[in-house]
Amino acid sequence: MSKLFDLTGKVAVITGSTKGIGRAIAEEYAKAGAKVVISSRKADACDKVANELKEQGFDALPIACHVGDKAQLQNLVDTTIATWGKIDILVCNAATNPVYGPTSQVSDEAFDKIMGTNVKGTFWLCNMVIPQMVELGGGSIVLLSSIAGIRASANIGVYGMSKAAEAGLARNLSLEWGPKNIRVNSIAPGLIRTDFAQALLDDPDRLKRVEEKLPLRRVGEPVDIAGVALFLGSAAGAYVTGQTIVADGGDTIT
Repeated sequence: MSKLFDLTGKVAVITGSTKGIGRAIAEEYAKAGAKVVISSRKADACDKVANELKEQGFDALPIACHVGDKAQLQNLVDTTIATWGKIDILVCNAATNPVYGPTSQVSDEAFDKIMGTNVKGTFWLCNMVIPQMVELGGGSIVLLSSIAGIRASANIGVYGMSKAAEAGLARNLSLEWGPKNIRVNSIAPGLIRTDFAQALLDDPDRLKRVEEKLPLRRVGEPVDIAGVALFLGSAAGAYVTGQTIVADGGDTIT
């Protein structure tokens, strides 16, 4: 493996890492040599994935955490540092979207849940992790945005707003903390084969129509996004900060 992508000795916290994109990122980081923290709301799911990684010879620590709960986020940070001494890489992947439809039908409760989990929770976690990254002499933060944050959507508008906010957060944090060698970037995935896209994936005719419009003619896989996250988290991305990298099979260029 090129030293540019070598994460040996690094500690990485990945939220929402028991399935989909988050799990793929955790797996690729572990293969690159990092110690990985597996985190999601359900403790049993965290334990299962962490144990599977340990069986492959990797270092994995399960810590259950609801990213919309500030106390649980602090516990995530504190437990990781108490166990492994530091956090070199933070990947904020966990998010929620409890509604599907026009923004006029989104209740105050749903709006607050989306913004609280996707934006405020990410904001909190970054601010908890950054001070110790400063002490380490640097670090990398990767936020999961979405192409829904780049273009309008008739059905997931508030979710898209939250993802646009995450990209904005990455830009601002990168400006504030760049002098301390902390890089902050976001990834904007397109349609990826995850639970989030299950309704489309279960409709062969609709899926075929969507794929025929994509320049790469296929739906993305979680590992496609993990590759971008590995680049951003490693020395390979050492001169990249404040950016939103779109990984959508060419969807947004058509």
